[in-house]
Amino acid sequence: MKSRVAMVAVVLLFVLLFQPAVHGQEKVVYVAKVDGMITGYTVDQFDRYISEAERNNAEAIIIELNTPGGRGDAMQEIVTRIESARIPVIIYVYPSGGMAASAGTYIALSSHLIAMAPGTVIGACRPILGYGQNGSIVEAPPKITNFYVAYLRELARMSGRNETLAAEFITEDRSVTPEEAMKYGVIEVIATDLDDLLQKADGMETKMPVEGKGKVVLHIKNADVVYLEPSFRDTVVKYITDPTIAYLLLNIGFIGLIFGFLTPGWHVPETIGAILLVLGLIGLGYFGYRSAGLILIVLAMIFFIAEALTPTFGLFTVAGVVTFVIGGILLFSGTGAGGEYLVTSETYSVLRIAILVMAILLGLFFLFGAATVVRAHRKKPEAGKEELIGKVGKVVEDVDPEGVIKLHGELWKAESRDGSRIPVGEKAKVVEVRGLTLIVEKVGGVKEGE
Repeated sequence: MKSRVAMVAVVLLFVLLFQPAVHGQEKVVYVAKVDGMITGYTVDQFDRYISEAERNNAEAIIIELNTPGGRGDAMQEIVTRIESARIPVIIYVYPSGGMAASAGTYIALSSHLIAMAPGTVIGACRPILGYGQNGSIVEAPPKITNFYVAYLRELARMSGRNETLAAEFITEDRSVTPEEAMKYGVIEVIATDLDDLLQKADGMETKMPVEGKGKVVLHIKNADVVYLEPSFRDTVVKYITDPTIAYLLLNIGFIGLIFGFLTPGWHVPETIGAILLVLGLIGLGYFGYRSAGLILIVLAMIFFIAEALTPTFGLFTVAGVVTFVIGGILLFSGTGAGGEYLVTSETYSVLRIAILVMAILLGLFFLFGAATVVRAHRKKPEAGKEELIGKVGKVVEDVDPEGVIKLHGELWKAESRDGSRIPVGEKAKVVEVRGLTLIVEKVGGVKEGE
């Protein structure tokens, strides 16, 4: 009997000891969405998403990718980040109707596993230099094209994917459907949705080695899913980085500046033009969130200084407050859905309040300063010669017909208007100013104006 009790006690002890460990080993898969042009901001997004999944020891992170392409330098930074990831990165071309074109193809081929939803495409990644004035594509020279062919072939070779088809994505601008991509060995999974992907990818080995682990087998079938949704900031940046919108912002900004310079004094066109011009430059995708934030904060300081030097009754101040707040939010970006960027979500909540308070205080400061300047400009001058007319001074040297009077603590040359003598000590009223000479007349019983 005692032995049975002891055995039960031992079993319970083992359960209690190992229960936390079992609980701590729950499998988690992170899911994030990247939609739109590949820019410097996309680099920040990938880094944020992957870093968050790494910190939480996720089994893998699935990036739902839908992009027409973008900047080559940004793409290469993303590829480097995926290659250095300490967890498997799965690129899932999703949703139906989506694509991983141009730069998106390179990103996909650098991932540890590629999945596609039905109705999506991958490929067509010939490099271009931009667009001509008539809208035609400016092709990249053979030197650049050959570099990217070798680059994409190497990504395919490293992952054991089809090198020939990878090269044709560039040389022939070829695109393929999920079925063709699966047939020719470019992707590993065709999945209708996330649940289908988790089921089909479970047990597969990664095509690329994971940093510090080598190739790993995925165990994601019954994993908990944590979504990292794009933040409001990411959504705004997604729209302004659209090439058409960025182009319109740039041109409208230039028009606003030109119109403002041609109609000085109003200040509205150049203010709006400056903001749109900067947003257009940011929209070109050359900057990351931090650089864009710094640019907007610098613009805000310019608006504040302009308000102090050229009072606009609050126009520059309002523009400065708006750009300061937007710049601060971009500079100290918080989390989209529990993920961390530069600071923790708790710190960012406090920092966001500090940014708003600082913007308001700066706005009030410059508004007050502007109001003071306006009042100083509007104040009626009292030291002008015209203001001396009607004032009464004291004769300190006989005016006969010329002499000297003291007025407002200053000595003035004076001349009697009718030629009569005004002796020392008498009061004389200014009736006219001729150059530096005051024309005066004798008065009695009037206070002197000194």
